[in-house]
Amino acid sequence: MGKRVSTVGEAVTTAPTTAATTAVAGAVAATCGGAELAREIAAEQTHVDAVYAELSKASERARLVAVEGLARGRTERTGEARDEELTGLFERDALVFHAARRQHALDTQFEGLVFGRLDLDHPPTSPAPGREVRYIGRLGIRDDDYEPLVIDWRAPAAAPFYRATPVEPLGVLRRRVLRCRGQAVVGIEDDLMVPEAPDDLVVVGDGALMAALTRSRGSRMRDIVATIQRHQDEAIRAPARGVTEITGGPGTGKTVVALHRAAYLLYSDRRRYESGGILVVGPSGAYTAYIERVLPSLGEDSVSLRAMGDLVDAVTTERLDDPRTAAIKGSLRIREVLARAARDLVPGAPEVLRVFVSGYAVRLDRDALERVRAHILRSHQRNLATEAVARALAETAYRQVRDVERDDFLGRFEDHADVEAFIAAWWPQVDPRDVLLWLADRDRLGRYAVGVLTDEEQALVAASYKEALRTGEWSVADVALIDDLAARVGPVQEAPPEERGFYEIEELDTLEQAQRPPSMRPEAVTPTYTTTPSDARDRLLIGRIGPIDDYAHVLIDEAQDLSPMQWRMLARRGRGASWTVVGDAAQSSWPDVAESAGARRDAFGNQPHRVFHMTTNYRNAREIFDYAAAFIRRYVPGADIPDAVRETGVEPRELRVDGLGEGGAAQMLAAVRGAAAELLALVDGTVAIVTPARYADVLAGMEADPALGEAGVRLTVIDPLAAKGLEWDATVVVDPAEILATYAGGARTVYVALTRAAHRMTVVG
Repeated sequence: MGKRVSTVGEAVTTAPTTAATTAVAGAVAATCGGAELAREIAAEQTHVDAVYAELSKASERARLVAVEGLARGRTERTGEARDEELTGLFERDALVFHAARRQHALDTQFEGLVFGRLDLDHPPTSPAPGREVRYIGRLGIRDDDYEPLVIDWRAPAAAPFYRATPVEPLGVLRRRVLRCRGQAVVGIEDDLMVPEAPDDLVVVGDGALMAALTRSRGSRMRDIVATIQRHQDEAIRAPARGVTEITGGPGTGKTVVALHRAAYLLYSDRRRYESGGILVVGPSGAYTAYIERVLPSLGEDSVSLRAMGDLVDAVTTERLDDPRTAAIKGSLRIREVLARAARDLVPGAPEVLRVFVSGYAVRLDRDALERVRAHILRSHQRNLATEAVARALAETAYRQVRDVERDDFLGRFEDHADVEAFIAAWWPQVDPRDVLLWLADRDRLGRYAVGVLTDEEQALVAASYKEALRTGEWSVADVALIDDLAARVGPVQEAPPEERGFYEIEELDTLEQAQRPPSMRPEAVTPTYTTTPSDARDRLLIGRIGPIDDYAHVLIDEAQDLSPMQWRMLARRGRGASWTVVGDAAQSSWPDVAESAGARRDAFGNQPHRVFHMTTNYRNAREIFDYAAAFIRRYVPGADIPDAVRETGVEPRELRVDGLGEGGAAQMLAAVRGAAAELLALVDGTVAIVTPARYADVLAGMEADPALGEAGVRLTVIDPLAAKGLEWDATVVVDPAEILATYAGGARTVYVALTRAAHRMTVVG
């Protein structure tokens, strides 16, 4: 029979050497028949069955190790046997822990545990000359003789599966991808790496990559572990230290390559990255939901996955500020406003301390208190300085009396109930979110923002926090500001339990009590810092912000959109971290590129920096991407435009809706409903309606529109900014002119919307 390879698939694999690849492809002929294909699948099924049989035995061994571990340390020992008993308990815990982790890995329902096969031909001069077969999978499995049945895809021995090309075959004759459903092999696709296959080597299919690209999208991102291309593999296996940047236009696989890199880092240095942690940050909750299954499908579930709106504990939000307000909150100018707010008195704080100690009247006026406050804040975080405040106030008070025994006076002052009540009102524990809400007060904000923000900018900021107090919802931009304030004021400390004895209460001198001013008598001593309670405000302050976690590795996607304040927030979580950074400048929605770049450099420090540029668009059909590329070139002539490798023969469809002025929403709804219904009938997978905020209310709930029937479950209605990083089989892009005019990034945000569809796109405008 004749042999052949997929010319398109190899053109993708070796894009820089397309001519050589085409020559190889020309040397091969047509595909095998159905009977031969069935025999090949049956042969692969035999090996896969052996792998799952060994997997069952490995699972049983892990269970027995756990049982043995639990049996250790149960004997009761006393006296001199105590140390031996503790050793037994430690061994037990270690055995049980490692057995449980291995059991979890074995029990995970991997989609296609075995996905690849390499047929290699080693030269006579090699240590093991002749043919070799290697199976590649998500997990390494060995048989009873410790021979590998499956090699973990991250192992060095698996690298030729991703690095071999017809130009540089690395000893590979044939690379085969196995497509499995559960434990059953349902298809195979081959790539031939030599000009002519040996007679005993069957070559099947059109190439694994193209087969994968033409399949329908689901609601979750799939891993590409079976179809990683050489240039992608180089980024995945790059050195762990420093900053690895993955750039490229839409659809080039940047995100999924970065996620596979995280899995590779855990495999290559598990002690460092599992104990130190890997943080993966994306732009939205929709994005994190979309990618959440990729790493578990690769056998890794110890990664922390966060959206920008929930990087700070106790704060979760998806709400976006309008572009002008977001630009103010994201700029480094806002830091000075926050610094002034963090140093200020709480609303309603007392301005004078009057107290009787050891028969002496002590009065600290506003100026004296201000000097104490300034002195403390120079060297302490606010919430960690309560004891230092008490000592500083005591020293200041002692300078007014001086003719008493110093230590006795200082002790009595700090223990005085009136002093404790004053400190509770003057220097309470401050939630950083509460400090941010002070900016809703125009007078306070005016004091903090003098010389920093214009009157118009102050009005926008104050209005945003009044809106937060009305709705009970923060914005995504607020999260970085809360984090900045948390770093300034420190974590809120729990109040210690009250421990006053009977005689301690009685020792207060009756005369002193009578001489106190009314505001400092026991019945009047309550913290004066109060705010009007409301359900919305309570929602803003729910939960507790703890210390910031520090990670060993930080992976950030859609990095081109991060504000300088968001870069600082990430830097606090990656002080000693290595980084993987994914982005495309042509899709940026952040207006001040220079300021953001500076904050980004500060976050990385002086670490080594390497860049991997992706040039092939795997997502969009060529017809769709040509449409998007023509648009972005009008606004960003230097945009990074990748090469789309797949054609469908179907051009994007344009629908025009007239009369979109007052009352035009009904026409838009009808047009979008019709376009969505048409696409749902044409594709088997997912469809998205990417709409600007102007039509969000009109189109909300279209998934349940009776006119769409059961197909509506495959439909998503989403904002252009929330669509970043996501993809669907088909999209309806609503009113690009409205997106252009009203969204941060303008044309770049339209470009994002136009590059989300894999197979079909309709533009309604």
